[in-house]
Amino acid sequence: MKETNHPLSRTPVVAFVALICCILWGSAFSGVKVGYAMIGIDAQDWSSQMVFAGVRFFIAGIMALIAGSIAEKRVLLPTKTAVPKFMIISFFQTIAQYFFYYIGLAHTTGVKAAIIVAANVFTAILISSLLYRQESLTAKKLIGCAVGFTGIVLVNAAGLSGARFSLLGDGFIFLCTVASGFSQVYMKRFSASESPVLLSGWQFAFGGAVMWLFGAVCGGHMTLQTPAAWGILLYLAFVSAAAYSLWANLLKHNPVSRVTVFGFLNPMCGVIISGIVLHEQNAFGLIGVTALALVCAGILIVNYERRPAAEHVSSQK
Repeated sequence: MKETNHPLSRTPVVAFVALICCILWGSAFSGVKVGYAMIGIDAQDWSSQMVFAGVRFFIAGIMALIAGSIAEKRVLLPTKTAVPKFMIISFFQTIAQYFFYYIGLAHTTGVKAAIIVAANVFTAILISSLLYRQESLTAKKLIGCAVGFTGIVLVNAAGLSGARFSLLGDGFIFLCTVASGFSQVYMKRFSASESPVLLSGWQFAFGGAVMWLFGAVCGGHMTLQTPAAWGILLYLAFVSAAAYSLWANLLKHNPVSRVTVFGFLNPMCGVIISGIVLHEQNAFGLIGVTALALVCAGILIVNYERRPAAEHVSSQK
């Protein structure tokens, strides 16, 4: 797709903003597990996990709406046409995706989750191309995705040794990626006529409230007894508010495939940060560097655009 004049459609800007998003999201892999430990949420206590997720995303929605209202110099209240749009996005992006994510992460390792989450690049491109016809599915996109995914598997290979498949863990993480794919396609569609930050903020607030209420009704609870516990909750809320709002703006001004392929950096960041914080795996070595090179190569393949011959000749004069 030819770049428009909007700054967020320029490749260097897309790459920089997407990298910031992926660093933030990558930190959430270990952040959630640290949060469970600080607040005392057991791996089997799924209802309390829903409360934790719901509170996090509700706060994220408020953060996004306040920041967006200040930036746009207006209160971001939804119109009648915007309400069903953010509710659809919220179902896939917050309610379904994180229902599977939070329970799945509690039953698998950060390393395995990082690999499986990388599949959301494929699901988003396939859904966008085959189901909704928002763009064409080309060999270049598939090759680029395959190269990038190879890097994700490579950097996580050591962490997979002897690991068994868990339906409640690995299976739920995969369903999370499918929900993520649908959410990105719907965000691309609806942001054409609505503010991406408005959609992001309200979908988080609505989805967070639903998850919070659902978890509480099912017996879940959460007690924040230390400043550190409050700190990790607010940080995770900030991660969601900032990263998803930025990502939504990228989707508004670019094809889905061009943006989502940068998502391969998300699990790479997750592996590196999990290695530092959780000591699950050392990604700093020859394998890690090779994997990162493959991820970058996949991103370049998907985003490479051949310049027309006439334009090339003109630039040489």
